[in-house]
Amino acid sequence: MYSYCMKCRALRSIVVFLTPNCPARFARALAFLSLFSLSSLTAQNPGFPNIEGDPRAREYSRRTAGGTCSWQDLAEIGLWASGGEVAGQGGGRNRNSAGDIIAGAVADLGGREDLPRGLRERGEYVLEFMHRRYLKTYSAHQTLLDEIFVSGRYNCVSSAVLYAILASSVGLEVRGVLTRDHAFATVNVGAELIDVETTNPYGFDPGKRREFQDEFSGATGFVYVPAKNYRDRVSVSPPELVSLILTNRIADYEKQGRYGEAIPLAVNRALLLANRRDPVSSPFFHDPREDLMDRLFNYGASLLNGGREADALAWADFARPRYPGAGSGEDPRWPQFVYAALNNQVTKLLRAGRIPEARELLTRNDRAGASRISPADRRALEILVAEAELTERIGGIKTAEDAEAALALIDRTASVLPAARTEEFRTYVIINEGKRRAAEDGPLGGIASIEAAIGRYGSNAQLEDALRVFKQNQVVALHNRFAELFNRSDFEGARRVIQGALREFPGNRRLQSDLNLLEQALR
Repeated sequence: MYSYCMKCRALRSIVVFLTPNCPARFARALAFLSLFSLSSLTAQNPGFPNIEGDPRAREYSRRTAGGTCSWQDLAEIGLWASGGEVAGQGGGRNRNSAGDIIAGAVADLGGREDLPRGLRERGEYVLEFMHRRYLKTYSAHQTLLDEIFVSGRYNCVSSAVLYAILASSVGLEVRGVLTRDHAFATVNVGAELIDVETTNPYGFDPGKRREFQDEFSGATGFVYVPAKNYRDRVSVSPPELVSLILTNRIADYEKQGRYGEAIPLAVNRALLLANRRDPVSSPFFHDPREDLMDRLFNYGASLLNGGREADALAWADFARPRYPGAGSGEDPRWPQFVYAALNNQVTKLLRAGRIPEARELLTRNDRAGASRISPADRRALEILVAEAELTERIGGIKTAEDAEAALALIDRTASVLPAARTEEFRTYVIINEGKRRAAEDGPLGGIASIEAAIGRYGSNAQLEDALRVFKQNQVVALHNRFAELFNRSDFEGARRVIQGALREFPGNRRLQSDLNLLEQALR
């Protein structure tokens, strides 16, 4: 059996996130800015799907607002939902006037002399009539009403719709029934509702043994269609039954990746069922407004998956005001979707080294309206750009002036970055500037640089460790100077060096040991 409604929901929340990280080891972080090059991020004319709907959907909704409708309405709506020809309307497939065929079938059925008077017998007669005349081959995915009259192929939905049309035309009250993966009909015979498995010519009141006579041999036999144990089932009105044609077409389009073509069908289905007095709510028959929102986001996700972030943003600006959500509030997926598109676009620009363009993109987004994304998501994007700017600036440090400019930029972005990230960037710059100074002026240069920065910004464990290393290097340099003089027996020179060293590093064990060695040599 064909799953008439569940497949179209399979891609409900596709989104693509590309999030660059700036790890603590900045040497690796600097590399990401040049990983990718982009030819263009300029939005092209996307040719978005029609989201306004067919005016006929509104008219059909008005006609069927009470949940019932004439066989003429059912036929017209069924052909319209199938994309086929509707009397007096152009633009559909020309199916040799399917409307005329249906009208002829109704006239033929109603004029037959053997049409039973009893409701139960009449309901069974209609099922046998349409199988004898029109339904030839079961095809799980053939959901279109007009296709029946071209090829004779049908599925549970198209056959149930045809049965509803024909049975209504001879005065029977018909409703649809849905289960998890099947659709059929019920007919009201006064005292009870009879199930009608419309895919089977002997499917009237399944579970009952009935006699039949072979048309060729005249032999009499019996047929038995077992009743299926449909514990979970929901009854739907004829308009809701017909709407399953649109649901199945939507599912087929999305299965083929044709998300844009599914949207007008979803819009029309939502319009068709907008005026229902007692709308069905069931896992098997989802709210058409919610399904429409799913289709909008699936199409947007297809743009993201195709790398069309600019078009995705334009799609949100195009569709969001018209369809903010299925209920009274806005669907939270809209700001999430916009954030995903902005995040991907910003990330691509940053990876291409086009940082000013990334910042301009955020500025344009702000001009478009702060409500497009949440404040937290806006801050996350600002952090991405700020970290990329800092990483680029830090990677270009060559002089003390460069380091000072980098520290000033860090100060300016302190209100954007988390405090821990600000400290991480600043510590990296300070330590590397200390290394540069030490390379030029020796360990004392590194010590002076680190101590000045600690006085300016405060200390932390990494700065203390760096300062300790520079001091250890200075102690080693002083020891080596002492050892050189001592080995030349320049004890006075050695004494001046070691005494000065201990004033600089009082209590240092290595230097104190050097002094003890000198005093022993002078005894």
